[in-house]
Amino acid sequence: MKLHLFHALWGMTGSLREQLNRAKDHGYEGIEAPLPSVEQENEFKELMEELGLAYIPQIFTANEESFAEQVERAKQFSPVIINSHSGKDYMSEDVQYRFFEHALRVEKASGIQVGHETHRGRIMFTPRATAGVLRQFPDLKVTADFSHFTCVCESMLADQGEDLALIMSRALHIHGRVGFEEGPQVPHPAAPEFAGHLQQFEAWWNEMFRNSIITAQPVATFTPEFGPPGYMPTLPFTRQPVADLFQVNHWIAERIRRTYA
Repeated sequence: MKLHLFHALWGMTGSLREQLNRAKDHGYEGIEAPLPSVEQENEFKELMEELGLAYIPQIFTANEESFAEQVERAKQFSPVIINSHSGKDYMSEDVQYRFFEHALRVEKASGIQVGHETHRGRIMFTPRATAGVLRQFPDLKVTADFSHFTCVCESMLADQGEDLALIMSRALHIHGRVGFEEGPQVPHPAAPEFAGHLQQFEAWWNEMFRNSIITAQPVATFTPEFGPPGYMPTLPFTRQPVADLFQVNHWIAERIRRTYA
């Protein structure tokens, strides 16, 4: 099994060509980003083909119709997998189940695997909510971003081992952001005061890299995905970010490359 690292375009600056060249020049096998606008479709396809980059589209789905429409549109870009922000955290159990029944049918018809992201504000916003859905749908897979869990649960999840074990066994794709008890991302993952948090996240990632879903793939996919200022902490009054977004994500990428070389 090979490891392919994907560069997140979230918060990146410059033209599309500059962003994609940056990903290529720094050794990423692909990019992860929302679907391009209709106006940018042709340029996006041409640049991706020119640079030989793979693609993981992010889709944002509030209901069954939007999920089906976006999966259908994503197909034209020959994605490796699709990452879905699925539903809303306030949906009733019946509505959640109808959504995922529909999502699994659409996924099967498309022939493209979908990871439903563990994300605040979505159906999979806590370990308990996520595990409940996964127990109901054995074929459902996740994009694992546990930084949302540590933030929502205001803990490093030591008391939720059973649910986490199930979620890790269903991970199709991993988002490499380090969260902590009071927020979805630490100011910088290299900071010594967050060494324990980094160690815990790396233990979770290592467990997921060894699950039966990821090891069955031709490649394991991993996207460092720290967010831009506003999501990243900023200094008061000036709103200056406490770290450089590209460098923070690339620090994680290089650490993963060294670990799993």
